[in-house]
Amino acid sequence: MPKQPGRVFSREFKEAAARRVLAGENVQRLAQELGVWRKSLYDWRDRYERGGADALLAPGRPRKAAADAERVAGVRDRRGETTPADRIAKLERKVGQQALELDFFARALRHVKASAPPSDGRGAGASSP
Repeated sequence: MPKQPGRVFSREFKEAAARRVLAGENVQRLAQELGVWRKSLYDWRDRYERGGADALLAPGRPRKAAADAERVAGVRDRRGETTPADRIAKLERKVGQQALELDFFARALRHVKASAPPSDGRGAGASSP
């Protein structure tokens, strides 16, 4: 159980605790030693496994420069925004979709050009049947 309710822990503290849990230390004893809830240790461990030390952000609103850098880099934050790998996968899907559309329209254009009868001049019929 925590010694002081509402304590704020640094990223370094959380990372050290998560590494100790991952190393196999007894979570109950570690929680008592550090004065934190066991649930916090499990939460920190899970976040550390998913995103490393960067996933162990301090609570509260991030500074504007840090938030902008994370948004540009595509780092996943507490709001569930995408990681760089997710962003790359999304962009690759978009490129694939656009390639399919280009192929479709290129074939359609060839079909229209091939089926167009020669023009008789003014007042000729429609370009396709």
